[in-house]
Order: sequence, then C-alpha cells, then structure tokens
Amino acid sequence: MTVTGQDTEAVRALRALEDDRSSVRLRAALAIGTTPDPDNVDPLVGRCAIEPEFFVRDMLTWALTRHPVRLTLPALLRELHSERAQARSQALHTLSKIGDRQAWPAITRSLLTDADDEVARSAWRAAALLVPEGEEAALATVLVTQLGRGGQETQLSLSRALVALGEAMEPALLAATTAADPRIRVHALATQRLRRDPDAGFTYAIEEAKRVVALGGAGQEGR
Repeated sequence: MTVTGQDTEAVRALRALEDDRSSVRLRAALAIGTTPDPDNVDPLVGRCAIEPEFFVRDMLTWALTRHPVRLTLPALLRELHSERAQARSQALHTLSKIGDRQAWPAITRSLLTDADDEVARSAWRAAALLVPEGEEAALATVLVTQLGRGGQETQLSLSRALVALGEAMEPALLAATTAADPRIRVHALATQRLRRDPDAGFTYAIEEAKRVVALGGAGQEGR
C-alpha cells in the first residue's frame, strides 16, 4: 500500500494525541478535525475517554463533530456503556454537540441518575437538547428526582436542564417544592426563580430559596 504525504500527516497526528504535552495533543486534535478521515473516529472517541485536559477534550469533541454522524453516532453510543465514567460523560457531551435526535433513546434513566456527577450533568444537558416534542414532561419527572444533589455547579446544571424544558416541567417541579427533604425544596424553589428571572443568578436564587424554606414556605414561590 502506498502511503501518501497526507496519510503520513494523519498518522503523526494520531500519535501526537498520546504526547505528554497537552499543547501537542491540542494541535493534533485540531489537525484531525481540520481534515476529517473516517479512520480517525475510533481513535478520537478512545482518546476522549482518557484525555486529562479539558481544552483538549473539547477539541476532540469538535474534531468528532467534523465527521459524518453515521460514523460518529455508533461509536459514541457504545461509549455510553463503558465502565469508565469519563468515557460516558464525554460521549454524552459530544452527542449534545452533534445534536442528532437519533441518540435520544440511548439517554436512559440510568445515565440521568448516574452516580458520577459529571456523567449525570452531561446526560442532563444532552437530554434537554435532544428530547423529542411531547416527552418533556416525562423527562422532567426523572430530572426532579435529582434535585438537591451535589454542589452548586451540579445543581445549576440540573436547573438549567429543567428550565430548558419550559412549561412541561412545571408540574413535576412544583411537586418537588413540598418534598420532605429541605435540600430538594430549596433546589426546586431556586429553579423556579431561575425560570422566572434568568438574570438573577443562581447563587442569589439558592439563598432566597433557603430563606423561604427556613420560614416554612414552599410551593407559593411557583404560583
């Protein structure tokens, strides 16, 4: 087989993805995305699972979006079953960037409730983007089971996903404002506030919700 100059460059770029220097890996991912090649899809997906640097992972995702969906989608869907949390998280992130709703059935309840916060956050974002019309309320019912989970960044991710569902999520969210767990009530109230006033800021919304819960209030915020 004859190896062309372009083939040699592609091989070098793939090897560079394993370089110890993140700047070299970043340039390699950029080069691969600039000249898409079907043979590069699996190596890119594989690297996403282990790449330690955020900016390089983001470039790997961009490189994958430059390839045909018929090639990237099957590879990414396989990653959703990986035992490695980063593989699941990055695959979900990439699916949300590709935006093809063929991926929707693969975003299961187990991913939406994954024990790893980064996987769950990626699943929430992807689900909110890919949910088919008419299934928003069912998705909201699952998402509200995660209210009160994790730190502020995780909670903000969930609130944004719920807000993105629009009016369909309101019944499930309203029910959560009367939950027994005060953390759930606070998060639900803060999400209601974020929906009404996106510019208020999530920190302010959380603090306001804490005051309401401390004073014995709940569902009145959403009415």
